[in-house]
Amino acid sequence: MEGLYLPKELTIGIEDGNKLLAVAKALSSKSRIDIIELLNYGSFNINEIAEKLDLPVSTAAMNVRILEEADLIRTELQPGVRGSMKLCSRKIDVLNLHLAHPDNGTLDNHFYINMPIGNYVDCEIYPTCGISSERAYIDTDDNPSGFYNARRTDAQILWFSKGYVEYRFSNSILHHSDPLSIELSMEICSEAPNYRNNWPSDITVWINGIAVGTWTSPGDLGGRRGRLNPPWWPDSNTQYGLLKTWKVNSQGSFIDEKQSSDVTIDQLNLKNGNYISVRIGISEDAENVGGITIFGEKFGDYQQNILMRLDYATKFNNDR
Repeated sequence: MEGLYLPKELTIGIEDGNKLLAVAKALSSKSRIDIIELLNYGSFNINEIAEKLDLPVSTAAMNVRILEEADLIRTELQPGVRGSMKLCSRKIDVLNLHLAHPDNGTLDNHFYINMPIGNYVDCEIYPTCGISSERAYIDTDDNPSGFYNARRTDAQILWFSKGYVEYRFSNSILHHSDPLSIELSMEICSEAPNYRNNWPSDITVWINGIAVGTWTSPGDLGGRRGRLNPPWWPDSNTQYGLLKTWKVNSQGSFIDEKQSSDVTIDQLNLKNGNYISVRIGISEDAENVGGITIFGEKFGDYQQNILMRLDYATKFNNDR
């Protein structure tokens, strides 16, 4: 389903002792942690892993086997120059450890939605502004009308000096559940002509029309290439952002775990209607009006779009 992203998860309960031990063993070595981190950047064979991490090939092979036994990575044999080679890739995005049996009549779950940055449903845009896919500019620079271009859904980076973009996320998972928390993460920074590392901007997120927190971006970041930027993207343009997280739960609203407001999850009315509205923009009373740049999964430093996580409680029957 378009717009839906389900990370590859591994869930282990306290009752599954052997699997828990295997995972604990796999994560107890710095070398194996380094291998998992390396596989975030692609698939590699054992010789390549050994070379990139400065390990003996035999050591790399042993660590790969332990990670494979713990079900954290995937390996497959592929033809090589000298016989077959074992190609390794990361298998798991999220690891959940349940260390207690549920005994309170509810089961806590979570659900992810991956929103491409071009899938906004409303916007108010002021120059400087622009929108681009992975391959080319979608429309001319500094033209707010370009944000209504039919190809905007291909966007991998967009920017504007003030205004907002609004997204709508399905809330169907909550129709028979109670929301516990909502979390939004995105790579984002300010917007200035070309780039200016010292260019503060007060960026606000609204959920269902309620402001849940304002983060002051330090600047429109450049000076070195973003890790994911396509080769044609000019060095003189914005290159990367910072990965920021807005979260609302029963205790209040938080930006990167620092409280940003007293708005709680109940005040957002997430179960009402057919969607959850998320607006990202510059408030009319912002002190620092320095624009916004939002990065998709093919630009910047982080391979993700706008990611929403919903934690919710589902009732179950203890007598089953």
